[in-house]
Amino acid sequence: MRVVVLGSGVAGHTAAALARKWLGKEHDVIVVSPKDHYNWIPSNIWVGVGLMEPKEVTFDLKPVYQKQGIQFVHGAARELHPEGSSTDPTPYVMVAPTGGAAEAREKVPYDYLINATGPRLRFDKTPGLGPQGFTQSVCTEDNAKHAARALDAAVEKMKAGQRQKIVIGVGHGTATCQGAAFEYIVNVEFELRQRGVRHMADIVWLTNEYELGDFGMGGMHFEYGGYVTPSSTFNASLFAERGIEWVTRAHPTKVEAGKVHYEQLDGSTHELAFDFAMLLPPFTGVGMTAFDRHGADITAKLFQPNEFMKVDADYTAKPFDQWRAGDWPSTYQSPAFKNIFAAGIAFAPPHAISRPMTSPSGTLIAPAPPRTGMPSAMIGKAVAKSIVDMIHGATGPTQHTSMAKMGAACVASAGANPFTGTAAAMTVFPIVPDFESYPGYGRDLKRTFGEIGLAGHWIKIILHHLFLYKARLRPGWSLIPE
Repeated sequence: MRVVVLGSGVAGHTAAALARKWLGKEHDVIVVSPKDHYNWIPSNIWVGVGLMEPKEVTFDLKPVYQKQGIQFVHGAARELHPEGSSTDPTPYVMVAPTGGAAEAREKVPYDYLINATGPRLRFDKTPGLGPQGFTQSVCTEDNAKHAARALDAAVEKMKAGQRQKIVIGVGHGTATCQGAAFEYIVNVEFELRQRGVRHMADIVWLTNEYELGDFGMGGMHFEYGGYVTPSSTFNASLFAERGIEWVTRAHPTKVEAGKVHYEQLDGSTHELAFDFAMLLPPFTGVGMTAFDRHGADITAKLFQPNEFMKVDADYTAKPFDQWRAGDWPSTYQSPAFKNIFAAGIAFAPPHAISRPMTSPSGTLIAPAPPRTGMPSAMIGKAVAKSIVDMIHGATGPTQHTSMAKMGAACVASAGANPFTGTAAAMTVFPIVPDFESYPGYGRDLKRTFGEIGLAGHWIKIILHHLFLYKARLRPGWSLIPE
């Protein structure tokens, strides 16, 4: 049997490594990825403030895979042929080699396929957004390195007596990954204090969240001493302590040199000047197309319009108040082809978690649901185990890992220093609120909490090294939990 994994991020790398560990050598595990290296993305924020170099958050994949007996194809999956062709029913993927000519595409056959391609960074959705425009990004290690250089230049101007306006957040009304932008803004603020120029900077958080602390998860609630505190208060307190201003319910419409234009939920339009800006883009799927055995386009059969893959979720359109935790997928198996699964960001969520809001002009301003980090790894592991069990005779997926029944932990850096640094350590259960099981808040308050302090920073540092060790598949890697 041939198990092909598309993507080498958290979900794909986890799935491939575990499939190889659990399957005998008579079976093949193949990873197809346009990147020939692994990037521990959570630490890109430290690259983005100049505390780490890209080499400290990346490593080459090929030698790691060779040692484990995993085949590696360096290229981008462009087409799925789940029925094979009219002359050969073997399903396959067409791969465009990275840096190669279109005619050099390679056919990669499979028996089971895991789509873990992650997102396409859609800087193009907002004119002027991104490293090719007027703003910075920390989505990749190279983007983060470029951001660090731009931040250094801003610091030098501050030292020369020039006040700087810094804007950090999201660059589109439907962007997700507010958590990464949150980590970056508090790290930038901390670094400016460390460098002695904080008094020369105005820092603004620009977000599509209805309230602070939403993070695309509808916010959270923490219980302390019998009192329940919303994450909006937790976040506002943290920003207020650090002198960070904020603009919520915003959709950036255009970025020019030194200026971002945005519309707010009430329909008003504004401009925000900046000297340095880091705004994260919205995500879509990577844009694969699918064909049946006769060459007819069946892309809509496998993918949603946002180009993420359909799985065992309820995609029925219905009002927000009718959405249920049970709408979310459990096995991540394609309903169209039983030997295809999706993991991590590549699967299409059935709906947002935060309430969708539109401005009077019809502009959607609401965060998309996050599916990164710990959930991606857990889904990758579950999908790999289901496929291994099916290869060994199971009639269908054996693992059920719904985000509506899954908890997650997050340690968000708020300043990196072994003595004065801090990080916010948070857990949430479940990730997708379940108001039927947990009336009132949608989550178990005994398993949803947040703390901030120096201990969190040390945990963040430990996790950086621990998960890079695990990703390198070093001895005992599989004993480290996802």
